[in-house]
Amino acid sequence: MSGPRILIVEDSTMVRITVKRTLLKVDFQVDEAKDGQIGLDMAIASADNPYDLILTDLNMPNMDGLTMIQNIRAIPAYAATPIVMLTTESGEGKKSIGHESGVSAWLVKPFEPDALIEVVGGMLF
Repeated sequence: MSGPRILIVEDSTMVRITVKRTLLKVDFQVDEAKDGQIGLDMAIASADNPYDLILTDLNMPNMDGLTMIQNIRAIPAYAATPIVMLTTESGEGKKSIGHESGVSAWLVKPFEPDALIEVVGGMLF
């Protein structure tokens, strides 16, 4: 049996690689998108078998993370899906806007791999 399906939406190749490697080590299935528009398209395409969790950056080209989250939350299959914001932004104002938009948890970059696993595991199990 394979682990939960996670979508990583991040414009930095190095961050995507680091997150993917970290999650694969604990047997999660991982798909990647390099911006919010691609992430939204992938979520829509998977609505019949939705991702178990979405990890997204805030600031990305084509569509930012908050806009993507607002659009994903409008899809019934994703109404309760955990969404973790993985960003360099740590201000309370941004976090407040994020939570109003449907962010479940906030993880500030740079992050420790164990912290990522703890946050993701806490959302899924």
